[in-house]
Amino acid sequence: MKIYNNYQGYGLISRVLHWGIAIGIIGMFAMGLWMRSLGYYHPWYHPAPEIHKMAGVILVGFMILRLFWRWINPQPDSSSLKNWERHGASLAHAGFYVLVLLLGVSGYLLSTVDGRNIDMFGLFEIPPLLVSKGLEKLAGEVHEITAYVIIALAAVHALAALKHHFIDKDDTLRKMISGR
Repeated sequence: MKIYNNYQGYGLISRVLHWGIAIGIIGMFAMGLWMRSLGYYHPWYHPAPEIHKMAGVILVGFMILRLFWRWINPQPDSSSLKNWERHGASLAHAGFYVLVLLLGVSGYLLSTVDGRNIDMFGLFEIPPLLVSKGLEKLAGEVHEITAYVIIALAAVHALAALKHHFIDKDDTLRKMISGR
């Protein structure tokens, strides 16, 4: 089993980061929707946001790791794709990196602009870099909108992969599933 990417497919690390981040984003989105439905006296009203914050920090960390890994690894051959598909895929991937980082920054601000730290499993705390009353509303709106945009982009991304697999019958999806 290959660890690194090559021109035929993605290595194990790229695939684990891809699918792990995908599952994490979908899970975090679902958790965010669920948290909004909780009443004040619900037993998860206070712990759920704390778990969401910790998971968000980890998810952004993995996305930064994925970006670094992408820079130091070759990308599989995409010459079988049409020019517009290759450009669309590049834009979608760049969009994911930018949007996940924006989601992380807005979540961080939402969590810390009132002066509170983000507790990371009791091991350490992430302090606020900016304390500003009223900024949490804007940060919350940016966080929510960005989350919906990421989910929409992920749906388009998944549909494109399925199109390649079932209609074009090429190896685009197989490269990210099995590495071949």
